[in-house]
Amino acid sequence: MNEANDLAGAVASEPADEAAPGKGRPEAAPPDDRPGAGRRAARGREGTEPPLRHRIVTVSLLTVAALYFLTPVYWLVVSSTKSSSDLFGTFGFWFHDPHPLDYLHRVLTYDDGIYVRWFANSLMYAGVGALAATLLSAAAGYALAKFRFPGREGVFNVILAGVLIPGTALALPLYLLFSEIGLANTYWAVLIPSIVSPFGVYLCRIYAAAAVPDSLLEAARIDGAGEARIFSTLGLRLMTPALVTVFLFQFVHIWNNFFLPLVMLSDSDLYPIQLGLTSWQGYADRQPELYQYTVGGAFLSVLPLMVLMGVLQRYWRTGLTEGSVKA
Repeated sequence: MNEANDLAGAVASEPADEAAPGKGRPEAAPPDDRPGAGRRAARGREGTEPPLRHRIVTVSLLTVAALYFLTPVYWLVVSSTKSSSDLFGTFGFWFHDPHPLDYLHRVLTYDDGIYVRWFANSLMYAGVGALAATLLSAAAGYALAKFRFPGREGVFNVILAGVLIPGTALALPLYLLFSEIGLANTYWAVLIPSIVSPFGVYLCRIYAAAAVPDSLLEAARIDGAGEARIFSTLGLRLMTPALVTVFLFQFVHIWNNFFLPLVMLSDSDLYPIQLGLTSWQGYADRQPELYQYTVGGAFLSVLPLMVLMGVLQRYWRTGLTEGSVKA
């Protein structure tokens, strides 16, 4: 009887042992009987690629935007190869007896090479102004981000308010001010307002707060470095992407600025390209060849911006996105 009871107990305990977790065969996962579960699993293995219709719509919109912005540039390239009569007598989007080098040479040599002087003036206004604005914005943004002093937020709010004020609203007060101190109709009348960039200060402050660690600055202070040396050797290097972005924005802004030189300058030798081309267009009714010179000069004025954009584009993208995601 005892042997029979032991055998019966062993047989009864086998299912319990198999059902216990961690013993016997591994427990099979229940099948997913929901509709479409297999297709969803396949899509998960393939990745998160958007549907085909979304890609088609995106590419189509980008193509339309590219054509919208590049069509005027194409027209400018074609028109710079035509004479003044061909500008109005031929199809605008196709070449007709092109002589680009001859026409561009005429632009550069007209009126004793005044266009070359305007081009040099624009390079000086934009280059020097953008460089000074970048350094000033870097110093102001770094100080606002890394130093605590009374009224810091109030100063920053005033700078933000400056971003909202259009430059055209300040042109006339600036002219009256520069006239009182004798700087109107000089290079300084365009250069000094160009070195102030409220947006540059804002961008540098945000970037310095995210990209320049306080621990690194404290380590430099412990090693005996002064604040000026820390800013020049550490701050500027860590803020390089933001500084390139500010320089690019300010260069393009000064290069395309028209209203401020129009108000400040009366001597044609001080004109930038934009103001000089407008003066040519004003005399084109009496001298028809100035139509072609204006178009050719506009084409040459676009080239520095295209080169600068191509060279600094990668720094520009980095400057806009770096520091936006916290590690």
